[in-house]
Amino acid sequence: MPRIVQKYGGTSVGDVERIKKVAERIKATRERSGSVVAVVSARAGVTNELLARARSVSEQPPRERELDQLLAVGEQETCALMAMALHGLGLEAVSYTGAQAGIRTDNVHTRAKIRMIDPAAIERDLAAGRVVIVAGFQGINDHGHTTTFGRGASDLSAIALAAALKADKCEIYTDVDGVYTADPRVVPDARKLDEIAYDEMLELASSGSKVMMSRSVELAKKYNVIFEVRSSFNYNPGTIVKEEVAYMEKVVVRGVAVDKDQAKVIVSNIPDKPGTAASVFRALADANVNVDMIVQNVGRGGVANLTFTVPQGDSHRAVETLQPVLAELGGGEVSIQDHIAKLSVVGVGMRSHSGVAATLFQTLAAAGINIEMISTSEIKISIVLDQLRADDAARLAHAAFHLDAAV
Repeated sequence: MPRIVQKYGGTSVGDVERIKKVAERIKATRERSGSVVAVVSARAGVTNELLARARSVSEQPPRERELDQLLAVGEQETCALMAMALHGLGLEAVSYTGAQAGIRTDNVHTRAKIRMIDPAAIERDLAAGRVVIVAGFQGINDHGHTTTFGRGASDLSAIALAAALKADKCEIYTDVDGVYTADPRVVPDARKLDEIAYDEMLELASSGSKVMMSRSVELAKKYNVIFEVRSSFNYNPGTIVKEEVAYMEKVVVRGVAVDKDQAKVIVSNIPDKPGTAASVFRALADANVNVDMIVQNVGRGGVANLTFTVPQGDSHRAVETLQPVLAELGGGEVSIQDHIAKLSVVGVGMRSHSGVAATLFQTLAAAGINIEMISTSEIKISIVLDQLRADDAARLAHAAFHLDAAV
């Protein structure tokens, strides 16, 4: 009997009526395809509401362990309601927390990583003919404490369960029809892709595309979990995310992504000697600050400058982390520049085609858009620019690479 893992995002289960609609879709899948495991997010807005309550009870930032205890409630509410809705449709269903589903994590709170999954309990319920509903975004650590994976990480739960259960198919349901060449709200000519390679999807996700969490795509690639991104509000085909095949290289650029949740951290006048950069980035890593683009200038007069980008939510933690490090190094200042954005163009075809950087830079120069930082990989070019020009830059890049044209 085929085994299907489905994931439903917060807008898909936003209220009771939508939960009932999703239950009907799950029932149809169960009757058509066989065993179903559904991973659900918190209802849209619930996580933000819980965060606001946490901040309202104390002037101090909430401890991360207690924050995990609190935020896990949102997904648990949804999965229990979904199981009840399925009971109302005549299906045997059981709801699981992440811990009950056997999802074991490391000991980091609010951004835990999955270490392993023991699917024995889920296997027993599937063998008994039940539909299993799992609360996404959460697991349990070695101390028996609830952990969460970070905002938007129910995708990660679904991909990990699909791998552990050796599912025949994994479907990621959201409020969009699939993966587009750009954000349709910013670029009206954006086109939905029928399929995309893991590497392209990973780069788009890490560059600001909100469709999938990058960790989820990375895990899917590692375990070769082919998945489909599709809408829960219609029955249209979505976008298949899979291993790269030869014909994908014919398209030089596959998509454009913009990330406005960025801040630039400038570390200036630090000693220009071996080990300085290592000390800076070791401290940031230990503080779980995610660093993206890095530029170091040529040292002069025995001092140098480091500039790097981090998510806006990590910027103040980066400053607090680095101040004692700079004191230990013997000098330096650290500052934050907000109101920046990262624009990325992505495509596996960039490996075998030249001129992508030249086209991008010429296009932006003609529009008077200044580039502050540049970073490249084998299949991606990213730039930092003024946040106010980011949407214009996305539209210009999309047109310059003819992404509105059908392949």
